[in-house]
Amino acid sequence: MLADGDPVAVFNVDGKLLAIADTCSHETASLAEGWVDGETVECPHHLARFCLRTGRALCLPATRPVATYQVIVRDGLVYVLR
Repeated sequence: MLADGDPVAVFNVDGKLLAIADTCSHETASLAEGWVDGETVECPHHLARFCLRTGRALCLPATRPVATYQVIVRDGLVYVLR
């Protein structure tokens, strides 16, 4: 999915869809390819972790958050709002 032309990753966390910017704020790696543990995702390149609810960087090497987006499901379609 895209929001303003930027890639977005959508995760299903206990039945709730959460969307964040797909690109790690430390280096250009896809967070959609990372490892999910509860409400966190770990970057597959340098193991930085991010909160899926807030986008906050939880450990080094990332120090900047990633954007979060509101997600709605309507008529079986998933929409990411900016």
